[in-house]
Amino acid sequence: MPFATSRTVSLSGATGHLIDVQADVSPGQVATVLVGRPDTALNEARDRCRMAIVNSRLDWPTTRRTTILLSPADLPKRGTHYDLAIAVAVLGAVGVVPPTALDGVVFIGELTLAGGLRSVPGVLPMVLAASQRGIRHVVVPEPQAAEASMVPGVDVLGMRSLAQVVAELRDEPVPEAPPVAEMSGSRLLSWRGADRMDEVDLSDLAGMEDARYAVEVAAAGGHHLLLSGPKGSGKTSIAERIPGLMPDLTPEESLELTAVHSLAGALEPGDRMLTRPPFTAPHHDASTASLVGGGSGAVKPGEISRAHCGVLFLDEFPLFRADVINALRQPLESGDISVARRDESVTLPARGLVVLAANPCPCGDFHPEARMSRCTCREVERRDYRRKVTGPITDRIDITRHLAAPTPFAGRDPLSARESTSEVRGRVERARVRQAARYAGEGWRLNAHVPGPSLSQRWPLTPEAVKLVDEHLWNGRLTRRGVTRVHRLAWTVADLAGVDRPGVEEADVALRLRSGTPLLAATVRRAG
Repeated sequence: MPFATSRTVSLSGATGHLIDVQADVSPGQVATVLVGRPDTALNEARDRCRMAIVNSRLDWPTTRRTTILLSPADLPKRGTHYDLAIAVAVLGAVGVVPPTALDGVVFIGELTLAGGLRSVPGVLPMVLAASQRGIRHVVVPEPQAAEASMVPGVDVLGMRSLAQVVAELRDEPVPEAPPVAEMSGSRLLSWRGADRMDEVDLSDLAGMEDARYAVEVAAAGGHHLLLSGPKGSGKTSIAERIPGLMPDLTPEESLELTAVHSLAGALEPGDRMLTRPPFTAPHHDASTASLVGGGSGAVKPGEISRAHCGVLFLDEFPLFRADVINALRQPLESGDISVARRDESVTLPARGLVVLAANPCPCGDFHPEARMSRCTCREVERRDYRRKVTGPITDRIDITRHLAAPTPFAGRDPLSARESTSEVRGRVERARVRQAARYAGEGWRLNAHVPGPSLSQRWPLTPEAVKLVDEHLWNGRLTRRGVTRVHRLAWTVADLAGVDRPGVEEADVALRLRSGTPLLAATVRRAG
């Protein structure tokens, strides 16, 4: 029967759909018809596959009608990674390869006119989606075999050309073929490098004990953080050291993050699975699409998704455009971001720690004490500037810290404690182990992720602590959302201190962290 089916994967955001590529070759008007809602690039696969087959010295059905269906037919499909699956389905329909050899195999790769394979973005999430649907064998371009092999339990075959794939399916000797070219979007500039974060340490910073404890709590529980203060107060310096306080990613987190980077086209041949929390710091002139995801055609992850399980640092936050600021409401609250387009709606992960940094005024020299203020801004400019860091966005921020400009002798105090990043990371790791044990089998990992109702019902504060938090609610110093975030913070403070259940002391620390009130010296000493 002149009919064969191969399989590939369609990506809609971070969601993969298994696609049946069905080819039928039968008598009729000579033509090649591709149906199943292909986009322009995919529609051109008819010509690419035909010439790839002919130039590979294989048979293309030139005297019959070839119909190719991408099923399910109602799902929009785009991209060039369907080429290999289309070509082997046609070859299976004309008997060049046994149709049974295509069973249980997913084919991913773009074809050149000469029959060679080319790399495509998103291989890791495609293979991950195929694995979740029971597929155990995949064929990918040779340079991306290592990326596909990151998914456990899947046999990966890296090939260079269509002729090699056909020989493998026919159980024949595999011919030689030129190496596969790398993707055109290669990383050309690496002078800055992701490894630069390994060179900064918390011990480099003098003083700032209040902010040090705040970032320790943020790193331990995954809490969003707002740092405000005049220029030179150390906001950027302390934010850049937060990823170092976080432990290595779990295998599940590592696979999720690497899949997101693969979907964004940020992985190159030779890149390994990401094991450390990422750090991204987009410029304040960034567009909404670049930050939350989007773009023309296929929706790609933005900076907030690429910081999944890591840190997204938004320096000079009031200078970001209003539409960008408002777009942060959903990821700050739910940990994911939904991007809707005319033909599709995709949901991307965004479970990172967001750090906002803001000066007190546009020039950055304002000080509450008039004798120390060097500000040249008008009051209306300061008011408009501060308005962007209030309201719904800051209500979704767990911790607020106001940093002061360092004194000239701050770095010369021989009695000041300067803990290293590794020392603090040890406490953060122990706190996360406690959270992992408490939330085993649940749909969340850190205190900042736990829904409010579950906290109240299953992990409540002590009655005295509840009374303290309720007083702030009735006095108008907390919103209902703020109560939940204080509850989460109290659990993180308790985890760092090794306390089994948060009480009044932990709730008081959480309220101070939430409101921006200075911490007590005893709290900072206990942390050290």
